[in-house]
Amino acid sequence: MIDLPLALYVHMPWCVRKCPYCDFNSHQLKSGRPDASYIDALIRDFDLEAPRVRGRRIDSVFFGGGTPSLFSPADFARLIDALKQRIDFADGAEITLEANPGTIERGRFKGYAEAGINRVSLGAQSFDANALKVLGRIHSADDTYRAVEELVAAKLGNFNLDLMYALPQQSLEQALNDVQIACSLGASHISYYQLTLEPGTVFHSRPPALPDEDAAWQIQLEGQKMLADRGYTQYEVSAYAKEGAQCRHNLNYWLFGDYLGIGAGAHGKVSVKTPEKILRTVKPKQPREYQAEIGRAALSAGENSFIAAADLPFEFMLNALRLNDGFSSDCYQARTGLPLQNLDEKLARAQERGLLEPMDSGWRPTELGRRFLNDLQAGFLA
Repeated sequence: MIDLPLALYVHMPWCVRKCPYCDFNSHQLKSGRPDASYIDALIRDFDLEAPRVRGRRIDSVFFGGGTPSLFSPADFARLIDALKQRIDFADGAEITLEANPGTIERGRFKGYAEAGINRVSLGAQSFDANALKVLGRIHSADDTYRAVEELVAAKLGNFNLDLMYALPQQSLEQALNDVQIACSLGASHISYYQLTLEPGTVFHSRPPALPDEDAAWQIQLEGQKMLADRGYTQYEVSAYAKEGAQCRHNLNYWLFGDYLGIGAGAHGKVSVKTPEKILRTVKPKQPREYQAEIGRAALSAGENSFIAAADLPFEFMLNALRLNDGFSSDCYQARTGLPLQNLDEKLARAQERGLLEPMDSGWRPTELGRRFLNDLQAGFLA
């Protein structure tokens, strides 16, 4: 049996409205609320995946979207109970729910907490009314304030606020005001990331006027300084946390841990045997197709493929180099099945370029390496 951390990602693909910058697998909701039959499909999906991880336990769960908070507390209670009947959960397993402030009704977070949710990621994005309008968000700043009040009342103090910067026509002052408000709300974790124009989005086909590269860099640096001054330590490219509040689920991704992916369009990665059999899975993207295929599948639905051993170094480095603290040699070997010594030349080259620096037990990106992360990652391509 493989002895690696195991996470579970559950994709819930519906939104009230698709945002113009979003390239995630999300679909506009046609009815008042998602059909509860999707919960049945998720349980069936897990049953099909379970043989791959028999004897292992779940260390973290992440309900992502879309907008998972469109589902009711009762839906989550049914799903989480069904999962716990099928696989062991670690004591204190981190169970995160993504939520849109515009979909939270009075008392709903209390219901989510009772269902087993113990961490929430709230999509604030900005506190500026005009910015929220341009971004196509369905909520207001007041909705975010009320959602935070509900979180605190429900004793869900371990929450993240998503915050975007370098927004259309955003000034440095406006960006820092967003950061200041986010810090004042008492989040244990803040995700602070730059708006990018992704292919296939409305913003990509009709680009808005964004701050130039120098202005965006200044916004990033000043925002990072403000976060640091208020006790948020950067541990990943866009992740900042109070002490002890790093997102355990995402750390598992970044360090090439295993995770099951269930739900429409969900991705998974499971180590059957390292390095020969590290499996990637992808579920059908369209919810209707996904539910139909799950309903008739005798084996795991979707597309499955093993990662070629030659690609494992790049697959590992692609995410591990996003972490400020880098990675240990033991972690690399345990999760790829390969000795780190095989990469001595590539590591030395990155060090010579000033992009990597050695630690007692491994390697970490330098400040220059974090700024030119794509160049650093590319150095480990097969």
